[in-house]
Amino acid sequence: MSSFVVSARKYRPTRFSDMVGQEHIVRTLQNAIRQDKLAHAFLFCGPRGVGKTSAARILARTINCLDRTPEGEACGKCATCKAFAEQQTFNIIELDAASYNSVEHIRNLTDQVRFQPQQGAYKVFIIDEVHMLSSSAFNAFLKTLEEPPPYALFILATTEKHKIIPTILSRCQIFDFRRIPAAQTVSHLEHICQEEGIQAEDEALHIIAQKGEGSLRDSLSIFDRLVSFTQGQLTYDNTIENLNVLDYDYYFKMVEAFMVEAYSEAFILFDEILRKGFEPETFVLGLGEHLRQLLVCKQQKTVPLLEASDQLKSRYANQANQAPLRFLLSALQIINETDIAFPRARNKRLHVELALLKMNYAHRQEVVELSAEKKNPDVNGTVKKEVFDLPGEVLEQAPPRKSAPAKTSDKNTPTQQTKVTPVRAEDTDNLDTPLLMSLEHIEQQIRLQEDEKEVHLALNQENIEKLWQAYAGEVESPSLKSVLLNVGLELHREVIKCGVGTQFARTVLQQENDLVQYIRDRVGLPSLQMEIYIDPDRAPEDQDQKRKILTNKEKFDLMVETNPLIKTLQEKFTLRIDHNG
Repeated sequence: MSSFVVSARKYRPTRFSDMVGQEHIVRTLQNAIRQDKLAHAFLFCGPRGVGKTSAARILARTINCLDRTPEGEACGKCATCKAFAEQQTFNIIELDAASYNSVEHIRNLTDQVRFQPQQGAYKVFIIDEVHMLSSSAFNAFLKTLEEPPPYALFILATTEKHKIIPTILSRCQIFDFRRIPAAQTVSHLEHICQEEGIQAEDEALHIIAQKGEGSLRDSLSIFDRLVSFTQGQLTYDNTIENLNVLDYDYYFKMVEAFMVEAYSEAFILFDEILRKGFEPETFVLGLGEHLRQLLVCKQQKTVPLLEASDQLKSRYANQANQAPLRFLLSALQIINETDIAFPRARNKRLHVELALLKMNYAHRQEVVELSAEKKNPDVNGTVKKEVFDLPGEVLEQAPPRKSAPAKTSDKNTPTQQTKVTPVRAEDTDNLDTPLLMSLEHIEQQIRLQEDEKEVHLALNQENIEKLWQAYAGEVESPSLKSVLLNVGLELHREVIKCGVGTQFARTVLQQENDLVQYIRDRVGLPSLQMEIYIDPDRAPEDQDQKRKILTNKEKFDLMVETNPLIKTLQEKFTLRIDHNG
């Protein structure tokens, strides 16, 4: 049986001073221990592999130590420390909530809370991946967590704090663990290399730290794999070969090709990357990160944001000095748009090659435009220039002409002078790129010019009534149309006074906000207002008269009045009308 122990277990911290990258957690816990101000429940949350469970075990061991150091560390020599080291202590109980997440498991745990510790002052319960507990288990755990015995202490650990119910969170003292910086991961790996007698290049350790993405446990797992692969000789080349990481030399060469407009060299480099088996997405993400690193190196204040070895930082700084800021901003915008549109691209290779071609001439752009500016043109109608200068003089445009005099003697003078230099057929092969013109800008300029030419109606009574009738004709609601067609309109300067007969009609017009805006747009007067009042002359006739009950004689007289032939029919046939029937 092999005696090999992985580095993550072999070099697992056993003291607060051994923890990596969690100084804020260590300081708080040590102060709480020294001042004897320990909470009854802790919640350790954060990404995987950053030391949550290790910190829980160290805390449990330290508070039960019989002879703690002045710094708040366990002595490692007393009976409880030895029992902990030999995993024979009954004062520390660990539970994996991913496997034991039912109500029955929590009840068994609460039953053990009743028994006092055999050694030491506390009985510590560590529940890992606590977010995996069921809702019923959480509810069964609430009472014990809220009022535990004075000797009981709970330490909960999770990678997904948002899945824990608020009633649990409110009963715990919460500690947020951070991702471990690459520099501290590299320092820890260097310490392990010294202990194990392993030779490792600094750049190789930085690659491992970057692949670990802030998780020390993941970095140590990668480290063990590489040690087995390289037989204890870690170099940059065999590290990127084993981890399938694209060599950053490709990115440096790619930017160098952009700076001299050698798009052919950029295409060859991209083809070589694809032949090595790397996906286009990997290259796009890596190139974006490389451009971001160059931008960071542009200012001395942002250089600490760069996580790389000293040798690599020097290379970034040298290339950043050669790359203009305008080029970096344009290239970053292009690579960002390429990344966003990548899932929709059917021809991935062509999609990336077009982006490379744009970046090849990005430093020629006079103005770097963001997508938001393209979608929202300047309100004044100004169009930003976005062209590329061509090698060689192909078209020369004269400067803008001044205002022409009222009279001129030369009728053949053109209104706009444009000098065009003929291009010989043999010269066309020397052009590196065609003249790129922005059709979007041309369309926007034409649209703005058409808007300026829009003619508004004069503000008078006749036009207001016509617009009112036109709006009423477009309305689909019969009730709204009826109200609009029974309104008295009077124009007083910039106020339209609307007389209606009922309060209902007034409310309907007040809620029709599009009406006044419709008229404002047609007359070109944003300050136009509409005033609605109740006109007694437009009130409907008295409801009491409409609802009056008529007698039979009154009904007959009303019918005769409406149709006199009824009276003639009665006299011709000598009919007698019974008004009491």
